[in-house]
Amino acid sequence: MAHLLGLIFAPRIKGIQYQQLCSFEKRKVYEENGFKILPQKYANAMLIEEQWDELLRLIVTMKLKETTASQIFKRFNSYSKQHILYQALKAFGQIIKSGFILEYIDDVVLRQTIEKQLNKVEHSQKFAKSVFHGQNQEFAQETKEEQLIAEGCKRLIENAIICWNYLYLSQKLADKTEVERKEMIAQLKKSSIITWHHINLLGEYDFSDEKLNTITHFQLPKILELKVL
Repeated sequence: MAHLLGLIFAPRIKGIQYQQLCSFEKRKVYEENGFKILPQKYANAMLIEEQWDELLRLIVTMKLKETTASQIFKRFNSYSKQHILYQALKAFGQIIKSGFILEYIDDVVLRQTIEKQLNKVEHSQKFAKSVFHGQNQEFAQETKEEQLIAEGCKRLIENAIICWNYLYLSQKLADKTEVERKEMIAQLKKSSIITWHHINLLGEYDFSDEKLNTITHFQLPKILELKVL
């Protein structure tokens, strides 16, 4: 469904060597052509063709936002696995997955890109745990409303830290020469904006006038004029 929606779904598949490849042709056809990597299953092309209009109608429904993706998947889960549309979507997905596996095996840049993105996700999870350091990262609130408030506060703190990081780095870039700016951008591309080791997440917070006068001030007009390509 991600493919039909024009989205790229590129997961890191555990035990990829054990995954089964599917094809439209029989395995014997690829053996006769001297292929080293051979499919184990045969995708039902006839079933895909028969249900193609229904599959497109399903995607259009999501595109037009007449229903949400969660509702569609919930309905799919309630169907029997023998449902004809479910079977057609599964058959189509086998081909997309097989193509991705072959590309994943062959393209080292793709593997590195996926690994970098997963590292960023894991890094963001560590960030969330650092912000929500108390109660073993468990909500102490009993009601759903109180839990939503606590979750909203946590997200507010996370976003405030990320916003400050963006402002700080933007100010630094604005103060650099053109050559220094390019060098700094090259370094930033290798790192993540989600960093929090410079933030006091424990202890006391002092919002007195004396302390507020020592905080970092950003030149917003200069930052807004900054153009980074």
